[in-house]
Amino acid sequence: MKNLLQLSIASVVLTAITSFGALSSCAEETETTVYICKGKYSKKYHYKKNCHGLNNCSTDIYKTTLDSAKKAGRKICGFED
Repeated sequence: MKNLLQLSIASVVLTAITSFGALSSCAEETETTVYICKGKYSKKYHYKKNCHGLNNCSTDIYKTTLDSAKKAGRKICGFED
């Protein structure tokens, strides 16, 4: 009976830790810095400021959050996919 109780407690603790980890990685995703070009035809975001996909950017390269880029309808660059 004691072993069953210990196993149950361990299971609850493990579930709580796993759930917390999923929530924190979700929060990290929205705070991730990405780079965008604000040119007329720009529709992608980039994880690296020196990404090959930004070579033809006709404007400055701007730093923003991943969440903001996705809300603006931008997709990940094909070179970083």
